[in-house]
Amino acid sequence: MRFQDSNTQAKQPSVAEQRARQQALAQEERDEELARQADAKAATRRKILIGSGVTVGLVGLVATFYAVAKPAGEVTAVCTDSNGIVQGDDNCDETYVTSHGGYSQGGFLFLPIGGGGYNSYRYNYGGSGNIGQRVSGGSFDAPSSRTNVNTKSGKSVQRGGFGISGKSGGTGGSGTDGKSGGS
Repeated sequence: MRFQDSNTQAKQPSVAEQRARQQALAQEERDEELARQADAKAATRRKILIGSGVTVGLVGLVATFYAVAKPAGEVTAVCTDSNGIVQGDDNCDETYVTSHGGYSQGGFLFLPIGGGGYNSYRYNYGGSGNIGQRVSGGSFDAPSSRTNVNTKSGKSVQRGGFGISGKSGGTGGSGTDGKSGGS
């Protein structure tokens, strides 16, 4: 039928056609509901992903802070004379040196000896040896300020900082007397 005149009335749908239309409408509603659920799930997934990224970033930031803030390690300081021979810890203690007429300058401590001269002493960091032996290994350069430095006798070697020592010029010494030393 290609042509209907304006007087022709539309035929009522059959029961099967009505059922098919109802099923199509119901299917359309289910599809819309599934699409809404999928959108909500995707939004939740995005929020979780963003939250996870923020968490990972914060954990990385905190880990970096702790890596920078924690001491780099521990080093043992050995007191040596100008020839690299291990001496007693007192010779590198600024309080001991100054109380015996000595002085400190540029990381070296000078103690007077008979005949008017001075013996110089300084720390070797990381070296080993017994008193009277040549120091083995280590370095005369002070380690980073993040490194804990202790002598064999257990004294902590304090280094640097503003207001640590009231003296101008060089540094030297050890102990917990608040004096600067060894750097």
